[in-house]
Amino acid sequence: MSAKLAISRPGEGAAGKTGTWRTFRPEIDLEKCNKCGLCRLYCPDAAISVDLVIDLDYCKGCGICAEECPKKALTMIREED
Repeated sequence: MSAKLAISRPGEGAAGKTGTWRTFRPEIDLEKCNKCGLCRLYCPDAAISVDLVIDLDYCKGCGICAEECPKKALTMIREED
């Protein structure tokens, strides 16, 4: 029996879109990235696609993706005003 992995997709959830309150946003350095997908797996908002594109409409800027990246390919960048 194979295990099934439940993956959610961004959508109109209880928290909805991020809006203007996010302080930091993740940025991926594709030179460092080995495409392991851990950032995508740990993202609580499912804001990272299979192609490792971050949907900033739903990213809350929590930084979990950057913390879990074994290659440190994600950096949290302060949002501009």
